Amino acid sequence: MVLPIVLYGNPVLQRKAVAVEAGYHNLDKLIEDMWETMYFAKGVGLAAPQVGMSLRLFVVDSRSYYGDEDGKGGMKRVFINAELLDASGANWNFEEGCLSIPKINADVERRQRIRLRYCDEHFVAHEEEFDDMNARIILHEYDHIEGVLFIERINPVRRRMLQSKLDKIRKGMANASYPVKQ
Repeated sequence: MVLPIVLYGNPVLQRKAVAVEAGYHNLDKLIEDMWETMYFAKGVGLAAPQVGMSLRLFVVDSRSYYGDEDGKGGMKRVFINAELLDASGANWNFEEGCLSIPKINADVERRQRIRLRYCDEHFVAHEEEFDDMNARIILHEYDHIEGVLFIERINPVRRRMLQSKLDKIRKGMANASYPVKQ
């Protein structure tokens, strides 16, 4: 089921999300709905707070950035209770957008490589390194479970330039091609 995506201004997007317990009721269904919602909205990542659930859960499918479907470079993965252990490598800028902030994009500086501890959808623990676009998408989604939006990481001048558009989204005047809610 496609879930409505929570828009900028909703307090759930500003809260640090809570850990997901093993045996969480209907977790499989929530994950399935998050995948369906993300694909419907043409995203590459989606965090539980973006569908109104303050949980440390996000999904990522970066394969479209790598131009392959066989998993070489790109990945499709569920991250539960992720913990960022390290960020290293060069800082690099890349234009990001967010399904909770429709039609607004801006350059965000992020580190090129990260080390992350997380559980998959079966609550199997992993500790893994990611780099390049995989790292960027994970960091963007990780920010969501920490209560941080990408616009908080952009150049302050650019942010001021976008403020009137952000104010409209906060008031519910968003133009999105997918279901949204304030």
